[in-house]
Amino acid sequence: MRTDAVVVVAGGPGDGPQAVPPRVTADWPVIAADSGADLAFAIGLTPTLVVGDLDSISDAALGRCRQLGVHVESAPTEKDETDLELALSAARVDRDLRDLVVLGGAGGRLDHLLANLAVLCGTATDGLAVEAWLGATRVYVVRDGVETSVAPGAAVSLLAWHGDAVGVTTKGLRWPLCDAVLRAGSALGTSNVAVDDVVGVSLRAGVVSMVIAPSDSVGVSR
Repeated sequence: MRTDAVVVVAGGPGDGPQAVPPRVTADWPVIAADSGADLAFAIGLTPTLVVGDLDSISDAALGRCRQLGVHVESAPTEKDETDLELALSAARVDRDLRDLVVLGGAGGRLDHLLANLAVLCGTATDGLAVEAWLGATRVYVVRDGVETSVAPGAAVSLLAWHGDAVGVTTKGLRWPLCDAVLRAGSALGTSNVAVDDVVGVSLRAGVVSMVIAPSDSVGVSR
């Protein structure tokens, strides 16, 4: 089992069909955040650990975990951390973690989705390469630079988190940025379009989320 990479499966009501990155193989540990266990089983992954207050996991998924000998860490319902935060903390225990893939967590309440994105772009993932798949939409957390393959025409949005992002430079986009400043709270980087089969973003300081959605799933406007 790999110690430098992990999959965290987030829970949430209404999570639809979920893609899994092809590079995620059977030797990746899988940590499910509460009802993320249901999603994990639905997409063909078996959790190695389940964490959370267990208020949303189904009886069927919990029973299957018990049958398979999956370790379950139950937390109090009244707690300061979200289940995703607990899963991220567990992912770093006894691992030289460098590569984090998060699946799901887009269904249900808007505040949960925003909280999940804030956490993924925050200190809990410092030093990690972070890639989140929310259905068919991908989110990369960029602290220095990221390049990835895309289908031309895909919608690409760049958003600064927790402060301004400085020295932002892009490649493969219709409206390029060169050594730009993305202000926290600004929509300047929203709804760009991929014009190449590889897009990328680099920056000198700050944190940016690069959100890539298939061209047939959203309308693109500026």
